[in-house]
Amino acid sequence: MKKTLLILTAVLLCGTALAQHSDKETKDDIQRHRGMAAAHEGAAKCLEAGKGEKVCMEELQAACKGLALGKYCGMRHAH
Repeated sequence: MKKTLLILTAVLLCGTALAQHSDKETKDDIQRHRGMAAAHEGAAKCLEAGKGEKVCMEELQAACKGLALGKYCGMRHAH
């Protein structure tokens, strides 16, 4: 049973690894990454301006809506 599960897992992982994005999907990913980077840069500038974590977090969430999963815009800090 374990051997069968290992083989099935390996097959699924290999299939996933071999799947490639189309040019459009790759371009969309690039745009999302740039959007997330801009949202995080805005959050950094907000914190530098002394606006406070709550305000800056709300701005980050608004700027990131539709770009990434979670309330941290695809990035989670250790604190």
